[in-house]
Amino acid sequence: MDYRIKKVDLRDLDTAVELFNMYRVFYRQADDYEKCKKFIQGRLDNEESHIFLVYVGERAVGFVQLYKLYHYIKLQKQWLLSDLFVHPDYRGKGLSVALIDRAKQWCEETGACGLMLETEKTNDIGNKLYPRCAFEYDGNHNYYYWWK
Repeated sequence: MDYRIKKVDLRDLDTAVELFNMYRVFYRQADDYEKCKKFIQGRLDNEESHIFLVYVGERAVGFVQLYKLYHYIKLQKQWLLSDLFVHPDYRGKGLSVALIDRAKQWCEETGACGLMLETEKTNDIGNKLYPRCAFEYDGNHNYYYWWK
């Protein structure tokens, strides 16, 4: 399948937001385009995340969003692969792998030591995809959350 990947800037805001909203709905969140738009615009305005869109023809069909973190053992920057989504009509065509490869390339471009990610235990697609893309499962840590 022919595709191209583009780094998002504010000119791509509406396209990125449309896919981000679909991604949230996939994770059982309310459909809220305007709230998603404010969120993504804030990340871009403040350079808090980096988003890459994958296009098939002229249609954006997926994205990956990365946030900067720091690794306490390696004492280096790393990227959190926070969000990865491909439209259901385009799944199974290698586009998720292409987006992950682009995220790995971003690590090289920015001097980061690597990528980390978290996904739900019930995400069967992701839990099969990530090991195929050379991610190692970390069974040694528990993840806890505190919400305000």
